[in-house]
Amino acid sequence: MVTPRERTEEIERQTLSDRASRAAESKGRERDEPQDDLRTVYQRDRDRIVHSKAFRRLRHKTQVFLAPEGDHYRVRLTHTLDVSQIARTAARALRLNEDLAEAISLGHDLGHTPFGHLGEQALAPYLGRPFRHSEQSLRVVDYLEAGGHGLNLTWEVRDGIVNHPWSMPLPSTPEAQIVRFADRIAYVNHDIDDAIRAGVLSADELPRSAIEVLGSSHSERVDTLVAGLVRASEGSAEIQLSPRTFTALDRLRDFMFAQVYLREGAREEQEKAIELVRSLFAHYLEHPEEVPPEYHSAPGDLPTRVADYIAGMTDRYALRAYERLFLPQGWLLD
Repeated sequence: MVTPRERTEEIERQTLSDRASRAAESKGRERDEPQDDLRTVYQRDRDRIVHSKAFRRLRHKTQVFLAPEGDHYRVRLTHTLDVSQIARTAARALRLNEDLAEAISLGHDLGHTPFGHLGEQALAPYLGRPFRHSEQSLRVVDYLEAGGHGLNLTWEVRDGIVNHPWSMPLPSTPEAQIVRFADRIAYVNHDIDDAIRAGVLSADELPRSAIEVLGSSHSERVDTLVAGLVRASEGSAEIQLSPRTFTALDRLRDFMFAQVYLREGAREEQEKAIELVRSLFAHYLEHPEEVPPEYHSAPGDLPTRVADYIAGMTDRYALRAYERLFLPQGWLLD
Protein backbone atom coordinates (compact mmCIF):
# COMPACT_ATOMS: atom_id res chain seq x y z
CA MET A 1 0.00 0.00 0.00
CA VAL A 2 1.34 3.42 -0.96
CA THR A 3 1.78 5.76 2.01
CA PRO A 4 0.87 9.47 2.00
CA ARG A 5 4.60 10.28 2.16
CA GLU A 6 5.29 8.19 -0.92
CA ARG A 7 2.43 9.94 -2.75
CA THR A 8 3.93 13.33 -1.84
CA GLU A 9 7.36 12.19 -3.03
CA GLU A 10 5.81 11.06 -6.34
CA ILE A 11 4.07 14.44 -6.72
CA GLU A 12 7.45 16.11 -6.17
CA ARG A 13 9.03 13.95 -8.89
CA GLN A 14 6.28 14.87 -11.34
CA THR A 15 5.82 18.56 -10.61
CA LEU A 16 9.01 20.12 -9.23
CA SER A 17 11.72 21.71 -11.34
CA ASP A 18 14.76 19.66 -12.34
CA ARG A 19 16.89 21.76 -9.99
CA ALA A 20 14.56 21.33 -6.98
CA SER A 21 15.68 19.38 -3.91
CA ARG A 22 13.38 16.39 -3.78
CA ALA A 23 12.73 14.92 -0.35
CA ALA A 24 13.29 11.36 -1.56
CA GLU A 25 16.80 12.35 -2.72
CA SER A 26 17.92 14.01 0.53
CA LYS A 27 21.46 13.27 1.72
CA GLY A 28 19.80 12.14 4.92
CA ARG A 29 20.43 12.59 8.63
CA GLU A 30 23.46 12.09 10.86
CA ARG A 31 21.56 9.28 12.58
CA ASP A 32 19.41 7.06 10.39
CA GLU A 33 15.71 6.90 11.27
CA PRO A 34 12.73 4.96 9.90
CA GLN A 35 10.73 6.98 7.39
CA ASP A 36 7.45 8.52 8.49
CA ASP A 37 4.32 7.25 6.75
CA LEU A 38 2.70 10.70 6.53
CA ARG A 39 5.47 13.26 6.12
CA THR A 40 8.53 13.68 3.95
CA VAL A 41 11.89 14.27 5.63
CA TYR A 42 11.65 18.03 5.11
CA GLN A 43 8.13 18.18 6.53
CA ARG A 44 9.36 16.32 9.61
CA ASP A 45 12.24 18.78 9.98
CA ARG A 46 9.81 21.69 9.81
CA ASP A 47 7.64 20.14 12.54
CA ARG A 48 10.64 19.40 14.78
CA ILE A 49 11.76 23.01 14.56
CA VAL A 50 8.30 24.41 15.30
CA HIS A 51 7.97 22.17 18.38
CA SER A 52 11.43 23.07 19.72
CA LYS A 53 11.99 25.21 22.81
CA ALA A 54 14.33 27.49 20.89
CA PHE A 55 11.57 28.30 18.39
CA ARG A 56 9.11 29.19 21.13
CA ARG A 57 11.64 31.54 22.72
CA LEU A 58 11.85 33.62 19.53
CA ARG A 59 8.66 35.45 20.51
CA HIS A 60 10.54 37.18 23.33
CA LYS A 61 13.77 37.99 21.48
CA THR A 62 14.50 41.44 20.08
CA GLN A 63 14.53 42.11 16.36
CA VAL A 64 15.78 45.72 16.32
CA PHE A 65 14.21 47.81 19.07
CA LEU A 66 15.09 46.89 22.65
CA ALA A 67 12.05 46.19 24.85
CA PRO A 68 9.67 48.06 22.52
CA GLU A 69 6.50 49.50 24.03
CA GLY A 70 3.58 48.46 21.88
CA ASP A 71 2.20 45.27 20.43
CA HIS A 72 2.99 45.89 16.77
CA TYR A 73 6.78 45.88 16.67
CA ARG A 74 8.52 42.90 15.12
CA VAL A 75 10.32 40.37 17.27
CA ARG A 76 12.53 37.50 16.19
CA LEU A 77 9.53 35.18 15.79
CA THR A 78 7.54 37.50 13.53
CA HIS A 79 10.68 38.06 11.46
CA THR A 80 11.05 34.30 11.10
CA LEU A 81 7.45 33.98 9.92
CA ASP A 82 7.98 36.81 7.41
CA VAL A 83 11.02 35.01 6.00
CA SER A 84 9.08 31.75 5.78
CA GLN A 85 6.19 33.38 3.92
CA ILE A 86 8.48 35.07 1.39
CA ALA A 87 10.59 31.94 0.86
CA ARG A 88 7.56 29.70 0.41
CA THR A 89 6.01 32.08 -2.12
CA ALA A 90 9.20 32.25 -4.19
CA ALA A 91 9.86 28.51 -3.94
CA ARG A 92 6.37 27.63 -5.12
CA ALA A 93 6.55 30.07 -8.01
CA LEU A 94 9.87 28.55 -9.13
CA ARG A 95 8.65 24.97 -8.64
CA LEU A 96 11.24 24.34 -5.93
CA ASN A 97 10.68 22.43 -2.70
CA GLU A 98 8.46 24.62 -0.57
CA ASP A 99 8.78 22.31 2.47
CA LEU A 100 12.56 22.59 2.46
CA ALA A 101 12.46 26.38 2.11
CA GLU A 102 9.98 26.57 4.99
CA ALA A 103 12.04 24.34 7.30
CA ILE A 104 15.22 26.37 6.70
CA SER A 105 13.34 29.64 7.22
CA LEU A 106 11.84 28.54 10.52
CA GLY A 107 15.20 27.35 11.83
CA HIS A 108 17.53 30.04 10.52
CA ASP A 109 17.48 32.33 13.60
CA LEU A 110 17.18 29.82 16.46
CA GLY A 111 20.68 30.72 17.67
CA HIS A 112 20.13 34.46 18.00
CA THR A 113 21.15 35.97 21.32
CA PRO A 114 18.97 38.22 23.46
CA PHE A 115 19.04 41.88 22.36
CA GLY A 116 19.63 41.00 18.73
CA HIS A 117 23.08 41.41 17.19
CA LEU A 118 24.22 43.35 20.25
CA GLY A 119 24.32 40.06 22.14
CA GLU A 120 26.66 38.65 19.52
CA GLN A 121 29.03 41.58 20.01
CA ALA A 122 28.95 41.04 23.75
CA LEU A 123 29.83 37.33 23.60
CA ALA A 124 32.67 37.44 21.07
CA PRO A 125 35.46 38.72 23.41
CA TYR A 126 34.88 35.87 25.84
CA LEU A 127 35.04 33.24 23.12
CA GLY A 128 38.17 34.46 21.35
CA ARG A 129 36.29 34.25 18.05
CA PRO A 130 33.28 35.85 16.40
CA PHE A 131 29.92 34.62 17.64
CA ARG A 132 27.85 33.88 14.52
CA HIS A 133 24.16 33.35 15.09
CA SER A 134 23.87 30.99 12.12
CA GLU A 135 26.55 28.70 13.57
CA GLN A 136 24.76 28.87 16.90
CA SER A 137 21.48 27.99 15.18
CA LEU A 138 23.15 24.86 13.82
CA ARG A 139 24.52 24.08 17.27
CA VAL A 140 21.00 24.42 18.70
CA VAL A 141 19.50 21.89 16.31
CA ASP A 142 22.51 19.55 16.45
CA TYR A 143 23.21 19.46 20.19
CA LEU A 144 21.10 21.65 22.44
CA GLU A 145 17.52 20.66 21.65
CA ALA A 146 15.72 17.49 22.72
CA GLY A 147 17.55 17.13 25.99
CA GLY A 148 20.97 17.32 24.37
CA HIS A 149 20.22 14.82 21.61
CA GLY A 150 19.52 17.46 18.96
CA LEU A 151 16.80 17.38 16.33
CA ASN A 152 18.74 15.18 13.86
CA LEU A 153 17.72 17.29 10.87
CA THR A 154 18.50 16.52 7.25
CA TRP A 155 21.75 17.65 5.67
CA GLU A 156 19.95 20.12 3.38
CA VAL A 157 18.13 21.92 6.21
CA ARG A 158 21.29 22.11 8.31
CA ASP A 159 23.27 23.50 5.34
CA GLY A 160 20.59 26.13 4.73
CA ILE A 161 20.50 27.19 8.38
CA VAL A 162 24.23 27.65 8.85
CA ASN A 163 24.84 29.33 5.49
CA HIS A 164 21.87 31.71 5.34
CA PRO A 165 23.88 34.91 6.10
CA TRP A 166 25.58 36.62 3.18
CA SER A 167 28.89 36.41 5.05
CA MET A 168 28.81 32.61 4.86
CA PRO A 169 29.47 30.33 1.84
CA LEU A 170 26.70 30.01 -0.73
CA PRO A 171 24.16 27.40 0.44
CA SER A 172 24.08 24.20 -1.58
CA THR A 173 20.39 24.11 -2.53
CA PRO A 174 18.33 26.67 -4.47
CA GLU A 175 15.76 26.58 -1.65
CA ALA A 176 18.38 27.71 0.86
CA GLN A 177 19.53 30.43 -1.53
CA ILE A 178 15.94 31.68 -1.64
CA VAL A 179 15.93 31.85 2.18
CA ARG A 180 19.11 33.95 2.06
CA PHE A 181 17.32 36.52 -0.13
CA ALA A 182 14.05 36.22 1.83
CA ASP A 183 15.86 37.04 5.08
CA ARG A 184 17.28 40.30 3.70
CA ILE A 185 14.03 41.26 1.95
CA ALA A 186 12.11 40.69 5.18
CA TYR A 187 14.32 42.46 7.69
CA VAL A 188 15.13 45.53 5.60
CA ASN A 189 11.47 46.21 4.90
CA HIS A 190 9.90 45.40 8.25
CA ASP A 191 12.66 47.28 10.08
CA ILE A 192 11.80 50.34 8.00
CA ASP A 193 8.17 49.91 9.02
CA ASP A 194 9.09 49.61 12.71
CA ALA A 195 11.49 52.57 12.56
CA ILE A 196 8.77 54.78 11.08
CA ARG A 197 6.32 53.57 13.75
CA ALA A 198 8.88 54.38 16.47
CA GLY A 199 9.47 57.88 15.09
CA VAL A 200 13.13 57.15 14.39
CA LEU A 201 12.69 58.11 10.74
CA SER A 202 9.98 59.25 8.36
CA ALA A 203 9.03 57.76 5.02
CA ASP A 204 10.24 60.80 3.10
CA GLU A 205 13.78 60.26 4.42
CA LEU A 206 14.16 56.95 2.59
CA PRO A 207 16.65 57.14 -0.31
CA ARG A 208 14.73 58.24 -3.38
CA SER A 209 16.83 56.18 -5.80
CA ALA A 210 15.78 52.98 -3.97
CA ILE A 211 12.14 53.97 -3.55
CA GLU A 212 11.78 54.77 -7.26
CA VAL A 213 12.80 51.19 -8.06
CA LEU A 214 11.08 49.28 -5.24
CA GLY A 215 8.02 51.33 -4.32
CA SER A 216 6.91 53.82 -1.71
CA SER A 217 5.02 51.49 0.65
CA HIS A 218 6.02 48.39 2.59
CA SER A 219 3.76 46.09 0.55
CA GLU A 220 4.92 47.57 -2.78
CA ARG A 221 8.57 47.01 -1.90
CA VAL A 222 8.06 43.42 -0.77
CA ASP A 223 5.95 42.63 -3.84
CA THR A 224 8.56 44.16 -6.15
CA LEU A 225 11.41 42.24 -4.53
CA VAL A 226 9.69 38.85 -4.39
CA ALA A 227 8.36 39.13 -7.95
CA GLY A 228 11.79 40.31 -9.07
CA LEU A 229 13.46 37.36 -7.35
CA VAL A 230 11.19 34.92 -9.17
CA ARG A 231 11.54 36.69 -12.52
CA ALA A 232 15.34 36.89 -12.38
CA SER A 233 15.75 33.31 -11.14
CA GLU A 234 13.38 31.65 -13.60
CA GLY A 235 15.39 29.79 -16.20
CA SER A 236 18.63 30.84 -14.51
CA ALA A 237 21.24 28.55 -12.98
CA GLU A 238 21.20 30.59 -9.76
CA ILE A 239 18.79 32.35 -7.45
CA GLN A 240 19.21 36.08 -8.02
CA LEU A 241 17.76 39.54 -8.28
CA SER A 242 18.39 41.80 -11.25
CA PRO A 243 21.40 44.11 -10.64
CA ARG A 244 19.12 47.17 -10.56
CA THR A 245 16.76 45.66 -7.98
CA PHE A 246 19.56 44.24 -5.85
CA THR A 247 21.34 47.59 -5.82
CA ALA A 248 18.13 49.30 -4.65
CA LEU A 249 17.73 46.76 -1.84
CA ASP A 250 21.33 47.29 -0.76
CA ARG A 251 20.84 51.07 -0.73
CA LEU A 252 17.93 50.62 1.66
CA ARG A 253 20.02 48.28 3.83
CA ASP A 254 22.95 50.72 3.95
CA PHE A 255 20.52 53.51 4.84
CA MET A 256 19.07 51.45 7.71
CA PHE A 257 22.52 50.73 9.12
CA ALA A 258 23.41 54.42 9.11
CA GLN A 259 20.09 55.83 10.31
CA VAL A 260 18.62 53.09 12.53
CA TYR A 261 20.85 50.16 13.49
CA LEU A 262 23.93 52.28 14.30
CA ARG A 263 22.27 55.60 15.03
CA GLU A 264 23.83 57.84 17.63
CA GLY A 265 20.69 58.14 19.74
CA ALA A 266 20.53 54.41 20.39
CA ARG A 267 24.14 54.00 21.50
CA GLU A 268 23.56 54.44 25.23
CA GLU A 269 20.86 51.75 25.39
CA GLN A 270 22.90 49.48 23.14
CA GLU A 271 25.91 49.77 25.43
CA LYS A 272 23.70 48.89 28.40
CA ALA A 273 22.55 45.71 26.66
CA ILE A 274 26.12 44.72 25.79
CA GLU A 275 27.28 45.32 29.35
CA LEU A 276 24.37 43.30 30.72
CA VAL A 277 25.25 40.28 28.57
CA ARG A 278 28.95 40.55 29.43
CA SER A 279 28.16 40.73 33.15
CA LEU A 280 26.08 37.57 32.88
CA PHE A 281 28.84 35.80 30.96
CA ALA A 282 31.49 36.72 33.53
CA HIS A 283 29.25 35.53 36.35
CA TYR A 284 28.43 32.15 34.83
CA LEU A 285 32.05 31.62 33.84
CA GLU A 286 32.93 31.93 37.53
CA HIS A 287 29.89 29.92 38.64
CA PRO A 288 29.41 27.15 36.04
CA GLU A 289 27.32 25.16 38.53
CA GLU A 290 24.54 27.71 37.95
CA VAL A 291 24.35 26.82 34.25
CA PRO A 292 21.58 24.22 33.74
CA PRO A 293 22.83 20.63 33.34
CA GLU A 294 21.62 20.21 29.74
CA TYR A 295 24.16 22.80 28.57
CA HIS A 296 27.05 20.90 30.14
CA SER A 297 26.29 17.82 28.04
CA ALA A 298 26.99 19.64 24.76
CA PRO A 299 30.49 19.47 23.25
CA GLY A 300 32.80 22.43 23.72
CA ASP A 301 34.78 24.22 26.41
CA LEU A 302 33.23 26.10 29.33
CA PRO A 303 33.03 29.51 27.55
CA THR A 304 31.19 27.84 24.66
CA ARG A 305 28.71 26.19 27.02
CA VAL A 306 28.13 29.45 28.89
CA ALA A 307 27.53 31.14 25.52
CA ASP A 308 25.02 28.39 24.71
CA TYR A 309 23.09 29.23 27.88
CA ILE A 310 23.13 33.00 27.41
CA ALA A 311 22.33 32.81 23.69
CA GLY A 312 19.26 30.77 24.54
CA MET A 313 17.91 33.43 26.88
CA THR A 314 15.07 35.71 25.89
CA ASP A 315 15.49 39.44 26.46
CA ARG A 316 13.29 39.43 29.54
CA TYR A 317 14.92 36.30 31.00
CA ALA A 318 18.33 37.95 30.66
CA LEU A 319 17.02 41.11 32.33
CA ARG A 320 15.59 39.11 35.22
CA ALA A 321 18.80 37.12 35.62
CA TYR A 322 20.77 40.36 35.76
CA GLU A 323 18.39 41.85 38.32
CA ARG A 324 18.60 38.73 40.48
CA LEU A 325 22.39 38.54 40.34
CA PHE A 326 23.46 42.18 40.45
CA LEU A 327 20.70 44.41 41.83
CA PRO A 328 19.63 44.65 45.50
CA GLN A 329 16.58 42.51 46.14
CA GLY A 330 15.42 44.37 49.26
CA TRP A 331 15.42 43.36 52.90
CA LEU A 332 13.14 40.76 54.37
CA LEU A 333 11.87 42.37 57.57
CA ASP A 334 10.07 40.62 60.43
